[in-house]
Amino acid sequence: MGLAARIAGSALLLVPAAAAYAQHAPARYNLQNPVTGIAEQIHDMHTLMLVICLVIFVGVFGVMFWAVIHHRRSRGAVAANFHENTTVEIAWTVIPVLILLGMAWPATKTVIAMKDTSEADITIKATGYQWKWGYDYLQGEGEGIRLLSSLSTPRNQIEGAAAKGDNYLLEVDNPVVVPVGKKVRVLLTANDVIHSWWVPAFGVKQDAIPGFIRDSWFKADKEGVYRGNCAELCGRDHGFMPIEVHVVSAEKYAAWVAEHKEKAAGAAADEAREWSMAELMTRGEQVFGTICAACHQANGKGLPPTFPPLDGSQVVLGDKAGQIDIVLHGRPNTAMAPFGGALSDADVAAVITYTRNSWGNHTGEAVQPAEVKAGRNKS
Repeated sequence: MGLAARIAGSALLLVPAAAAYAQHAPARYNLQNPVTGIAEQIHDMHTLMLVICLVIFVGVFGVMFWAVIHHRRSRGAVAANFHENTTVEIAWTVIPVLILLGMAWPATKTVIAMKDTSEADITIKATGYQWKWGYDYLQGEGEGIRLLSSLSTPRNQIEGAAAKGDNYLLEVDNPVVVPVGKKVRVLLTANDVIHSWWVPAFGVKQDAIPGFIRDSWFKADKEGVYRGNCAELCGRDHGFMPIEVHVVSAEKYAAWVAEHKEKAAGAAADEAREWSMAELMTRGEQVFGTICAACHQANGKGLPPTFPPLDGSQVVLGDKAGQIDIVLHGRPNTAMAPFGGALSDADVAAVITYTRNSWGNHTGEAVQPAEVKAGRNKS
């Protein structure tokens, strides 16, 4: 990352445009209003670089047009005949070097600050999936919370059957929540292909690469809702993979943590109990619509050959243990990614039960969370 302002500025302006037009009017034709120290530095450098480029443009083209106008043949101008001019050669070497050094100095300071993820108050692991984000709160207040964040824009808006909402394609069901004024370290990886976690107002854009852990950080100085996108072309639904971060007060964050801890305790109880077929089908339909429908389609017909149909599938109609293993661990060399890390045992049990008893599939078999847990333990 060389001249940070040019690179960050270009990236923030040119990479998925959806986040730009959904923000406040002042940011429509420029970078978004910064809410972190790093974003403010990027914003200032972006402006500085544009001014420097403008001055150079005016200077170079001004001299060129002045020469064209005042030294044209119709005015009797005669071209000078000289071979070398040491002074000019030194000037056009030294001046650009000084300009570049002047640009590189603040850019280097910002890049070094961007990479300093030490002494974080909260650490969150963000995992990219096709096409959603998983978040695990690893350290700090909220440790142990796990979220799966998916697009929540209604299908009728996407299909043009309803008017577009204010946050069209930039809203999710489970946003990231962080306290204002706290340093948040974000560890990034991916489950399938390369993704990129990009929140312009934070000045954060970091690739999430399968098999690698990258990191970045931000400290938001202002409460609010901040939105971004996956900024890497990651597949068919790349444009349906938004990021939503809520920056709240310390008191609201503590209440949010307490609420999710309570939900987690309830979820643990759900993992241990026996579910009825009706409960599994209801929850399974929700999980399928959020996780699976993008590839396998709501009607179970899929998009062959990349995304095979589940309606009439031998995998779905076959042994339960085999389907559990595929959902948990994926299928190598195919588009089927492992979802064991993103879904709970109850979610996996519910969605498998749903697929085995929907469309033309009528096995009458229910899968319980205990069976999924046993499948995890085998690995």
